[in-house]
Amino acid sequence: MPMSASPRNRFERRRAETRQALVRAARQLLADSGDTSASIRTIAELADVGFGSFYNHFTSKADLFDVAVADALEEFARAVDKHLYGVDDPAERLAAGMRLSARMAGSHPEIMRILCHSGLGRICAGCGLAPRARHDMEQGMTSGRFTVVDPMIALTVLNGSLLALLQLWFHQPEADRDHAAAKMAETLLHMLGVSADEARDLARRPLPAAA
Repeated sequence: MPMSASPRNRFERRRAETRQALVRAARQLLADSGDTSASIRTIAELADVGFGSFYNHFTSKADLFDVAVADALEEFARAVDKHLYGVDDPAERLAAGMRLSARMAGSHPEIMRILCHSGLGRICAGCGLAPRARHDMEQGMTSGRFTVVDPMIALTVLNGSLLALLQLWFHQPEADRDHAAAKMAETLLHMLGVSADEARDLARRPLPAAA
């Protein structure tokens, strides 16, 4: 007869569930308005957990909201990764990543709203798409695929372009995001040293399916 889970395992499971409920509540607040002034009591009520449990998981509201943004960024990046699995060319990865990000406005609207409200500083954080884009940029430079002189400026332009796409979706939901993303990807690749014709081709190829 199988043994039931130990009390400690049940405790750890419930603790993890409480923490995730608080993160989900913070994500909801960030997506709805970007307002981080809600009281801890309000956050706990939204998460449907006890007020006193908050400090078992987070030192402050700022700590919670940082974790919530990181959680959204990582979910965002994993969704893009599923499509880029097996794509080795850094130029194709950057172009497809930009276009997939625009499409995620429809498939992952909460994350898009969080990023719109959070701004460029969050997109440039050390989690989510930023380190992946940095890796692609460095790989492209090492292989000679890209001729950009300053990778940090290139990454800033890339992240700023992504934020601009998100703002377009946020303020003009009727806009053709696919077309805007393709044009932006083409411009970025050309800036990185890819020829105009190849940049145009890469920015218009069929997007890879999710693995």
